[in-house]
Amino acid sequence: MTVAAILLVYAASTGTVGSRLLGRAAWALRAPLLGIVIYLAAVWSVVVALGLAGLTLAVDATALGGGLSHLIGACVLRLRATYATPGGATVAGLGLILAGAVMARAAVTAATHLRAVRRQAVQHAQTVRLVGRPDPDLGATLVDHAQPAAYCVAGPQPTVILTTAALQALDPEQLDAVLAHERAHLASHHHRLLAIARIGRQILPFLPLMRDADMQITRLVEMHADDTATARRGTQPLATALVVLAVAAGPAPGLAAAATDAVQRIQRLLRPAEPLSRLHRQLLGAGAAVLALTPVLLALTPALVALALGRVPAA
Repeated sequence: MTVAAILLVYAASTGTVGSRLLGRAAWALRAPLLGIVIYLAAVWSVVVALGLAGLTLAVDATALGGGLSHLIGACVLRLRATYATPGGATVAGLGLILAGAVMARAAVTAATHLRAVRRQAVQHAQTVRLVGRPDPDLGATLVDHAQPAAYCVAGPQPTVILTTAALQALDPEQLDAVLAHERAHLASHHHRLLAIARIGRQILPFLPLMRDADMQITRLVEMHADDTATARRGTQPLATALVVLAVAAGPAPGLAAAATDAVQRIQRLLRPAEPLSRLHRQLLGAGAAVLALTPVLLALTPALVALALGRVPAA
């Protein structure tokens, strides 16, 4: 029961306080990909913690109950004492219901979301290819439209879409930077990272961390694509192109170059911050690993201690 309570407290605190702590992390703007990884690790550690809380409640009345303890030996008696459920079968049953509900909701939500996103991406890519015309030199599909816009659609038919107005508004260097930004989205599989965040939000929509992670990762993937696109070209062409395209943030699906946070992105491109040191990156990577592993370690630590002790002390 104690292990389950700790896991529930961890899920609740991470899902609430974690949102505020990560929201204040200025380093994420300097290392967007690390920021994405840490947000996803935090989000899914909450989901895993809830599922494990239910399982630990059920341990005493299921896998370690009955005559099994006599077969395995004294170490199992320690495990039973460690994970004992004072409420007996009723609490254990509730634990199984909680674990099953979390796993079922995660599976159904993931399947539904991924199927819907895939269908939308395929339909949009097919529609664009019907109304537009491929330009092999640009590696994009041109669509006749008076509004300048550039974006990409991932999925089975990854496509970069560019309007004729954008082609006319941007000079060759700016256009090259915008197309590099969109290709960076596709090459880095940003649509998958966004899907993972949005599935987490749909599983537990009432937790602030889940809502904020979706919004923050949407912002950070744009910055990561900016960094990839400007690694060899410099930041000026893309920053200038964003100014031209910022007024064209229409409702087109996909990952638009002219995002809501265009102003912040422009400022970030024109005044780039110092990259994080190698040590700082390693510490953040370790932090992401700790977040991902914490629920499992919390659930297993009492069992590992009991197994290490081995024998049951004499009564």
